[in-house]
Amino acid sequence: MSLAAHLEELGLPLVEEQLKHPTVAGIAGGDLDEAVFRSWLEQDYLFLLDYVRVFSRLAWQAPAAHLGDLVDLAHATFHDELSLHRSLAAEFGADLEGASKGPACAAYTRFLLDSAASYGEGLAALYPCMWGYSTLGARLADNPPAEPRYRRWVDTYADPGFAELTRRCAQMIDEAAPDRERAEKLFLDGMRHEIDFWDVPL
Repeated sequence: MSLAAHLEELGLPLVEEQLKHPTVAGIAGGDLDEAVFRSWLEQDYLFLLDYVRVFSRLAWQAPAAHLGDLVDLAHATFHDELSLHRSLAAEFGADLEGASKGPACAAYTRFLLDSAASYGEGLAALYPCMWGYSTLGARLADNPPAEPRYRRWVDTYADPGFAELTRRCAQMIDEAAPDRERAEKLFLDGMRHEIDFWDVPL
C-alpha cells in the first residue's frame, strides 16, 4: 500500500467524525444556522490565504517534477476556492477583510506553515485538507442539500477537478517519500485540526 493510501485509510474514521459534526451535518441538511456558516466562511477565508503560502513555501523546495503542480494548487486555492468564499460572503453577510483568526484557525495555519519547512512532511501535513474536503464533498454530493448556497459549497468540493488535484497531491506524497512514522503523525495531527476547525467562533 502506498503511503498516501495508508494515510487515507487512517483518516477515514476522522472523516466519519466530521460528517457527524453539527456544522457539517447542518450543511448536508441545508439548515445550518447562517451565523455559523458566516463565521466558518470568515475563518476559512483566512485559513486559505495561509494555505496558499504553504503551497508557495513547498514550491520553493520542490523537485522540478512537482513545481508546476504546486503552482496549480496555489492558483486553484487562490482563485477558485477564495472566489467561492467571496461569492458566498456577499450572500451571508460575512466580513472577510475585517475578520480575525479564531484559536482553531490560528493553530491550524501555524501547524501547516511550520510543517512546510520540510518538503515531504509539509505535503503530509496539508493532505488532510485536500483529501478531507474532496472526500466530504463526494459523500455529501450523494444526497446534496436543497438549499442552493450550501449546494454550491458541496459542488465545489465534489468537483472532479478538485478530486484530480487531490490525487496528484497523493502522488507527490508518495514520490517525496517522507519518513512514514513522521508522515502519519503529521497527517493525523492535520485531521484533528480539521475537526477542530468546524467549531467556529461565534
